[in-house]
This record gives sequence, structure tokens and C-alpha cells, in this order.
Amino acid sequence: MNRLQYSGIIALALLCVQNARAQQEAMISQYMFNGLFVNPAYAGSHPYASASILHREQWTGMPGAPSTSMLAFDTPVWKNKFGLGVSMVHDQIGVSRDLDMSTHFAYSISVSEGSRLAFGLRAGVSIYSANVSDLVYWDQNDAVYVQDIRNTPVGRFGAGLYWHSRTSYAGISIPTLHAMDEKVAEASRSILRNYFTKHIYLNAGHVFELSEDFDLKPSVMVKYQQEAPPEVDLNCNVLFRERFWLGAGYRTGDAMVAMLEYQATSMIRVGYAYDMNTSGLRHYNGGSHEVMLGLDLGKEPIRIKSPRYF
Repeated sequence: MNRLQYSGIIALALLCVQNARAQQEAMISQYMFNGLFVNPAYAGSHPYASASILHREQWTGMPGAPSTSMLAFDTPVWKNKFGLGVSMVHDQIGVSRDLDMSTHFAYSISVSEGSRLAFGLRAGVSIYSANVSDLVYWDQNDAVYVQDIRNTPVGRFGAGLYWHSRTSYAGISIPTLHAMDEKVAEASRSILRNYFTKHIYLNAGHVFELSEDFDLKPSVMVKYQQEAPPEVDLNCNVLFRERFWLGAGYRTGDAMVAMLEYQATSMIRVGYAYDMNTSGLRHYNGGSHEVMLGLDLGKEPIRIKSPRYF
């Protein structure tokens, strides 16, 4: 079996899983430092502008495996009461490709001394393509494989809530509350009807300041989609001397995760995560690699003595 045939079979299996409404949104391990990709209410949650670039290669060595690139920028405006953000996500799985470009808007209110609650909205468009004719199939008369889906625009809208203080945070979001994906359904002869389904994200974390040198941050994320098993991410990160983050995590039914982040300067952060599969896929791939670069820009120099916890 040549590489193209093998890639087609893998991609077909992935498309079938997606059609069954399994987990569908782009997945990353370092979400706790890149909240805009999960929740639009995260926009403007820091008193300075913030940008991040992230790339993830999932299931390395497996043909047709997911590859994801992300770019985000957000900033507070009007006395930090509002937040604005933009994001771009390119996600490729097998023969399918999705380029999502979104704007994010958040409004926050003070709920107690030192803590705020933000309401967020997301609006954007996804450019979706699927070269289904590249798949290996046996029924030459199956109408599903006759027409490729090329650069079909899909309007997407989402919402979220995000509460945070200096050392704690909690949020709930639905990144795709509504999707205008009728053209995708029509082009795919209904195999991808309601392709962009609702995914609910619940996440929370807290920082325990153990000593002058060490801080401990446990966090959790629950992902829910109606017709897929819930998925839970359990993570624990240790901050050493306000510069080095070392962390480990477990994603139910999927992987063990190791993470490292370094505050290179008062403005620059670099991070890396490695996922080791715990499912049956572990026999067929070399795990997942994820790299991240973050940039924090303030009107005044950002001091390491005020570390960024999330």
C-alpha cells in the first residue's frame, strides 16, 4: 500500500469520526497560556497587549495526522473595561483543511476587589476545503466522492464567560455557538451536515504561592460535545523563580503531557509541550509536539516580579 492510499484511509477514518460529531475544534496542550483560542472573553484580561504564535504536529509519523498553526493578539481598551482580539487558526487533517479567522470582543466588570468577570463574543469566518477525490474508495458511483469542497466560507459565532483574579481563573465558552455551514453540507452531499457542532469548554485554575522561589498551579479543562465522550485535561505546573514553568498533564483516553515554558525576558515567553499517547494509537506514531512563542507589550516595562500566571 503506497503512502497516498494509506493517507486516504487514515483521512477517511478521521472524516468518519468527525461526521459522528466527535471532538472537532483544534486541540492544543498549552491552552492555559493561550486562552483566546478557547474563550473570547479572555481578550483584554491583562493590562497590556499580548500576542502568541503556536504550532502543533500531532501523532508524528502517521500519514494524514493533524497539523495546527495558531496566531492570536489581544489588548485591553478604554480603561481596561473592554478587550479586543484577533486570531487565525490553520488546521489540516488528512485531505481536509480549515483556515479560521476571527475577531473577539470582551466586556468586563469588577465583581470584587482584585477580580473581574468578562463577557465575550466571537465572530469570524472559516475557509474549509476537503479533497475527497484523493481518498481511496471502492464504490465508484458514491456521490459523496464526486465533488471536492474547495475554499468554502463558513460564518462562525461563539461566546464565553471568564472570571479571573491575580491567582485564580475560571471560564465557560462555546467557541462555535452557531455556524453558517449550509454550503459545506450541500457540497458534501450531506455527509458533513452540521459539520461545525457546539463544543462546551469549562476550565479553571489556581496558583498557590508556596515560597519565594516556587509557585504551584493546578488546572483543569472539561470538553463536552453532545455526541462524543467528555474529555478532561488535568494539569499541574510549577513556577520556579518566576521564570521557569515545568508541568505535567493527563488527557483522559488520549495522552500524558509534559510542558515547559521559559520567561526569556520581561516581554518574551517560549514554550514546548510533548504529548505521549495512551490510547491504541501509541503504536503507530511518535507522539505530538507543540511549540509556542508569546510576546507581552505594555506601556511600561513588565516586571518579572509580577509573573504572568495565565
